[in-house]
Amino acid sequence: MPQVATPLRLLLPLSQTLASAPEPLLHLSRRLLSSCPASFGRAASLRALAYRRRRHPEPRRGSSTLGKAPAKEEMDKEVAFNRKRAEGKDGAKRGSMELKTRRLNPVNTTCYVQILGTGMDTQDTSPSILLFFDKQRFIFNAGEGLQRFCTEHKIKLSKIDHIFLTRVCSETAGGLPGLVLTLAGIGDEGMSVNIWGPSDLDFLAGAMRSFIPNRAMLHTHSFGTDQNASSPQSKDSIIILDDEVVRISAMFVKPRYHNGIGSSNDSDMKPGDTAIVYACELPEIKGKFDPSKAAALGLRAGPKYRELQLGNSVQSDQFDEMVHPSDVLGPSIPGPTVLLVDCPTQYHMPELFSLQPLSCFYEDSPEQSGKKVNCIIHLGPSSVTRSVDYQNWMKKFGATQHIMAGHEIKNMEIPILKGSARISSRLNFVCPQLFPSSGFWSVQPPNDVMENDKNASLEACGSVSAQNLLKFHLRPYAQLGLDRASIPNLFTYKDIVQELVSEIPEVSEVPEQVRQFWQNNVNDKNTLPPTGNRMVEEPWINQKSDKLDDVTPFQEIVWGKHPRDSQETPCCVEDATREDMEITFLGTGSSQPSKYRNVSSIYINLFAQGGILLDCGEGTLGQLKRRFGVNGADEAVKGLRCIWISHIHADHHTGLARILALRSKLLRGMPHKPLLVIGPRPLERFLNAYSTLEDLDMQFLDCRHTLKSSVEAILSENDTESAIPQLENTMFAPGSRMENYNRKPASPRDTTALANFKEVLQESGLEILYSVPVLHCPQAFGVVFRAMEKTNSAGKVIPGWKVVYSGDTRPCPALIDASRDATVLIHEATFEDSMKDEAIARNHSTTKEAIEVGTSAGAYRIILTHFSQRYPKIPVIDEVDMKKTCIAFDLMSVNLADLPVVPKVLPHLKVLFKDELVVDEADEIQEAAVY
Repeated sequence: MPQVATPLRLLLPLSQTLASAPEPLLHLSRRLLSSCPASFGRAASLRALAYRRRRHPEPRRGSSTLGKAPAKEEMDKEVAFNRKRAEGKDGAKRGSMELKTRRLNPVNTTCYVQILGTGMDTQDTSPSILLFFDKQRFIFNAGEGLQRFCTEHKIKLSKIDHIFLTRVCSETAGGLPGLVLTLAGIGDEGMSVNIWGPSDLDFLAGAMRSFIPNRAMLHTHSFGTDQNASSPQSKDSIIILDDEVVRISAMFVKPRYHNGIGSSNDSDMKPGDTAIVYACELPEIKGKFDPSKAAALGLRAGPKYRELQLGNSVQSDQFDEMVHPSDVLGPSIPGPTVLLVDCPTQYHMPELFSLQPLSCFYEDSPEQSGKKVNCIIHLGPSSVTRSVDYQNWMKKFGATQHIMAGHEIKNMEIPILKGSARISSRLNFVCPQLFPSSGFWSVQPPNDVMENDKNASLEACGSVSAQNLLKFHLRPYAQLGLDRASIPNLFTYKDIVQELVSEIPEVSEVPEQVRQFWQNNVNDKNTLPPTGNRMVEEPWINQKSDKLDDVTPFQEIVWGKHPRDSQETPCCVEDATREDMEITFLGTGSSQPSKYRNVSSIYINLFAQGGILLDCGEGTLGQLKRRFGVNGADEAVKGLRCIWISHIHADHHTGLARILALRSKLLRGMPHKPLLVIGPRPLERFLNAYSTLEDLDMQFLDCRHTLKSSVEAILSENDTESAIPQLENTMFAPGSRMENYNRKPASPRDTTALANFKEVLQESGLEILYSVPVLHCPQAFGVVFRAMEKTNSAGKVIPGWKVVYSGDTRPCPALIDASRDATVLIHEATFEDSMKDEAIARNHSTTKEAIEVGTSAGAYRIILTHFSQRYPKIPVIDEVDMKKTCIAFDLMSVNLADLPVVPKVLPHLKVLFKDELVVDEADEIQEAAVY
């Protein structure tokens, strides 16, 4: 190898980074002067690394091209990416992420509990409860969607001091990993939060550490380490927080199986089955100060009055005696008390009803001693809380305000995420063909929910159903009670459409225009001769623009191999039925959930042959329910053939445990196989650790064992043991910097998974599915899958469709080669074109780069996704780039048969969002710590 200048010598390894690169690669670093003017801003500080194919001798010392543009013959071979990030070595030193310390205010002017209605409309997660003080905030439960909910309703997560879990499972803690990472990304130092839960919390914390990079992000506190149900600590309450403003204690509720004969030691019980009842007790309210009594005892007006009001005794100014608070204050008022009761199943009821620490709050208890519960929030499902036994237990508390916050059917009619529902309704109005979900749906009882809404006699006195943002005031005492002022106004689909038409009158004509060109596409297909002549696209789609003459170097790398455009409709699209394949985008944003876009998830609907999930970010289950309804989503989950995860970043997989746990529950007692999960190896560590809490019923397969050569070997041979992954031509090749991330040979467990993988392909009607290493972080992949060929009614053999998903990546020659002649390329487009430096530094793609990848590969259609949350509705895209491209939105469904007309929809969507192309400055967008 030629000698290289010393500053460059350290940047030479990883010659096999891309399987498609036939020549050695040289990595070049653009170094910035520390004295760069501040005016260069953030973009200047993000100059990243590059690699290029060497065709000429290395530059001599002193003649480096690092600080100037390369010559044309060199530039046409350059593709830039951040090599350190791809190797996982770019971790900038984060701040200490120390816990917040606040000066408490014992005399609070405001205190209330509030219902945060996450999951109320979709029944997929437990609602959260906010306990608000002037100087402190507490949240009970952090299910999936909490971040998105708080963004929608302007609740600042940075103000949260403590999070308490009533159970440790995906239903109550699914949003915790994303929340922790988001807090860690706030400010220069990052932030953290105290997390409290039963000893089961240790299992969750251990699982989260498999992908959370900094241990300082997790401040977990578990209590009740003894798992023995008969131990004294499981019968008594544990005080876990006691300060000037509140005392919070916890009581354990464990299930009793086998008709009450068994105990919590039963083998059927998992750690995540333990539920917690929290008691939040505020200090007593001191009586009113009487100045006349103080004067009679010889006190002059001044600081001693204040000391007495704070409960301290003082010396009389006129007499030789002490004056005590009781001498000058009226009767004290007991502090308000709130109970949060989570009784998830009927098996928990016997333990709950026999809890000794609760007996002091019962109306007829001799131990009550003036204690009274002002409000009880019930988090259990209505199938439990509406039972006769539970209702009778509620009556023991007397005249207490009960708030039933468990899942109830009537709450499903009101979308909790109003911003998302508003966008869905508008898109549905303009183009129902691509956006069948209106944001509203008719209510049907879930399969596993028993409702007794009509039997009002079962309701205890003082019981109300929870509503989103309902408050119960605790202080000031004069306002003690319910407050409905914050409950959002009801709205309907009709209201949203009327609002849209009044804002943009011209949009009223768009639905008919869309309907006409959609119908023309159907008519054109129906009039095709049976010999299979192919449709030609609309002329405007293939018009050449002068802008295309100014091509980028990256385009020139592969345009010599692949045509820029395919003018003909592929046979697989031309002969498609509406039940061949449909792509539904469940999340199209990056980093963290936002008001308008959820994080990454794509559902491939194969109809009678099941379905596949590509990535599974937080809130995936909720999005499935918004698109298909509660029962429809359950059917989709039961019909999943496999889940494929692109890489270990949290915005791509933290919804996985919730999906797997639900599937296991839905299929319990039915014959079925474990669900195949294909992903990077660190994901297996998370799933294995998490499975201690919940039954996930899955089988894991490393993405590196599904590279193209391995899959072809599996499909060509019956002996799966001979199909050991071939990594010599990939970034995991022996001798490369990333060799340590490979595990070889395949274990017997992997061999079993490979056999299951082959069955999955056959059952799904797929000819092949394989992973492609891409440039983002260690063990980051894209995926390719192709359907089996079929014979049409005329007897002609039709090749199967081909779908490629990029995951997160820089433009990548390996992915281009894998995407050749793809029917659909789904490619990330995180940044707009002006932010290319940041895209390089973070190993993401710009919109133009993503389109160039698809055009270079000859893909028939390109769908862009994974947009920065800076562009929540529609990103800015050059008109000339939209000839074969579509922008993905949450809940958008693209049917294989509709691909010819998909690009025509964009101009109509621009009318819809003509004044909203970027995020409002008032909306805060905060990057998560891992991105």
